[in-house]
Amino acid sequence: MKKFKAGTCKKQLEYQSFVPSLVNRSFIWEDKKIDVLNSEAMRLLGELNAYAVLVPDVNFFIQMNVVREAIASNMIEGTQTGVDEIVLSQEEINPERRDDWSEVQNYIKAINFSIDRLHKLPLSVHLLKETHKILLSGVRGKYKTPGVLRKSQNWIGGSSLSDAFFIPPAWEEVPDLLNDLEKFWHNKQIYLPILIKTAITHYQFETIHPFLDGNGRLGRLLVVLQLIDAQTLIKPTLYLSAFFEKNKASYYNALTMARETSNLEQWVKFFLNGIIHTAKDGVEVFKQIVLLRQEYDVKITALGIRTKNAQKLLLSMFSSPIVSTKRVEKNLGISFSSANRLLKSLVDLKILKEMTGFSRNRLFVLNEYLELFKK
Repeated sequence: MKKFKAGTCKKQLEYQSFVPSLVNRSFIWEDKKIDVLNSEAMRLLGELNAYAVLVPDVNFFIQMNVVREAIASNMIEGTQTGVDEIVLSQEEINPERRDDWSEVQNYIKAINFSIDRLHKLPLSVHLLKETHKILLSGVRGKYKTPGVLRKSQNWIGGSSLSDAFFIPPAWEEVPDLLNDLEKFWHNKQIYLPILIKTAITHYQFETIHPFLDGNGRLGRLLVVLQLIDAQTLIKPTLYLSAFFEKNKASYYNALTMARETSNLEQWVKFFLNGIIHTAKDGVEVFKQIVLLRQEYDVKITALGIRTKNAQKLLLSMFSSPIVSTKRVEKNLGISFSSANRLLKSLVDLKILKEMTGFSRNRLFVLNEYLELFKK
C-alpha cells in the first residue's frame, strides 16, 4: 500500500476530474496495526454471527437493524428522520415529513431486496443497478436516472463544477472502472482478508461515484452485501452508517486523504475501527434484547388466557415496535375491544407505553426495546 498511487487528475474543459487507479491487484501493507485490527474485527464478527444463529426469531430483530441503518445512512446525506417515525405507517406521518420518510423507506426496501437477490445473483454491478433503482424510485432522486450509470459529470461539495470539493472520473470511464472493481470482488488469485477488500471496495466505489445520486447510500449498503456474499456475515446484522454518521468529518477526511496522498492504510484502519465499534455495539444490543425478551416472557404470564396473544403481539413488535389498536385487531384477528384490553394490560405491566396522550387514534410503543436502536 505504500507504493499505491490513488489516481491521476485529468484535465477536462473547465475543470479537473480524478481518475482512480485500478484495484484488481494485490495489496501489501507495512502497518502491523492493520493485522491487529483485522483480527479483532473478525473475532467480534464471529460473536455477532453466534447471536444471529442462537437468538430465536432473529429476523424480527434484524429488521430493526435495517431500520437503524437506513436512518443513519440517509442522515449522512442530510435527511432527518427518527426511528420512532420510520416504524409508523405513511398515514401516521405528518405530510411535511413524508418526503424524508419515503427516502428512508426506499433504503429499507433496497437493503431487503439486495440481500434477498444475493441468493440468485452474485455480487455484481448488475445487482447494484437493480438496488439503485429501488433506492431512488418515487423520491427526490427519481429524476436522476435510477438504476442507470451516469451519462454526465457529477461532483461532491460546492454549488457547481467550478467550486466542487471533489470531481469523480468522467462518465465515459465509469464502466471500465466498475468492471475492474467487480473483477476485484471475485478474483481468487488475490489473497486479501475480506474486511480489507471491503474497505478498499468502499473507497473505490465512492471515488468512482458511478450514479448521479445515491452513491453514498449505495456504497454503504455495498459493505454488508460484500460481507454476506463472502459468508463473513451469516445474517445482515452489521451496518456501518451509524459509525460513519457519528464520525462524519473523520469519514470524509479519511476518504479524501486516501485520494490526495495515496495513504490507503489510514483509510483501512479507520474502516476496521468502524467494524470493531459497530460489531461491539451489535453484540451489546443482542444481549439487551435477550434480557428484555426474558423479562417480557415472565411478565405476560400474569395475563392468563391473553398470554398467547401477548406473545404473538410482542414478537411482531420486535420488527415494528409501534402499533395502534386497529393494527393489533387486524394482525391478531381479534375484536377491537379485545385488542384494547390486551394493549391496556401490557401498558399496566409497563411493557408498552402509550405515546400520543390522545383518547382516540392512540399509538403504543415497545419503548425500552425501541430505545436500543436510538443509540
